[in-house]
Amino acid sequence: MINIYTDGACIGNPGPGGWAAVIVGEDGRRDITGREDRTTNNRMEIVAAIKGLEATPPGSRVRIRSDSQYLVQTMTRNWKRKANLDLWHALDRLVGERDVSWSWVRGHTGHPENERANRLANELAGGAEYGEVEGDSVPTHFDAEGKARMVDITQKQATGRVAVAGASVVMRPATLKLIKAGEAKKGDVLTVAQLAGIMAAKQTPQIIPLCHPLPVTGVDVSFELDEDGSKVEIKATVSTLAQTGVEMEALTAAAAAALTIYDMCKAADRAMRIENIRLISKSGGRSGDIVLE
Repeated sequence: MINIYTDGACIGNPGPGGWAAVIVGEDGRRDITGREDRTTNNRMEIVAAIKGLEATPPGSRVRIRSDSQYLVQTMTRNWKRKANLDLWHALDRLVGERDVSWSWVRGHTGHPENERANRLANELAGGAEYGEVEGDSVPTHFDAEGKARMVDITQKQATGRVAVAGASVVMRPATLKLIKAGEAKKGDVLTVAQLAGIMAAKQTPQIIPLCHPLPVTGVDVSFELDEDGSKVEIKATVSTLAQTGVEMEALTAAAAAALTIYDMCKAADRAMRIENIRLISKSGGRSGDIVLE
């Protein structure tokens, strides 16, 4: 059985799009990807399945796993085909030559291969924002010889960019009460965590090896105390006027704030957990706005 994890992405819809198929078989895992300058999200979802199947021999047993209900329900429940008929025809032909089963999976639930397909598709849709795209490759942080490099952004235009990232620190209710009341033994937890996040955003290039040093023009780190979930929700917003984005700065700020909360409260609560460090949104640059939640 060959498992193919597929995803498609589009910035603007229609707009620049990317697709990815992560193929897992007896010989290991391989990724195939591609990009179109003007397309739609639905077309990219179908193309990912087409390209994935084309990479398997006729007669193969294949399971395609996708978070696209449009793709899976059309192939399993005969949803009416009102558009993209050229792609549906090509997909039907490939399916007819193989033993194919379909599985819908909920997106962003932590499955590594689904998450990988999602990341690759979004990187391709972002194009030069993530590295110049050539054919089916994404030569971002590696040169032609496979050596690590910092991407050259000399020719890119400086524009205003904003990124928002989040993280959660889950703890016992009693620990959350200490934080809320400002009674933790090490002091004002949230104020120190806020400063840690701001400092971390400015130091990101010293922490993440291939990040560009950027003129960070604004950092805001805020907290929400979720008493029902017994956790602190962290949101870090970073802005710049630069040639590349500040996603890593926002993620680093959120992570540093979470680590600081953990450090200041670990003596009172050894069971604390840092969870769900993620990008929430970004804006600016050629790839436009991306809102993930």
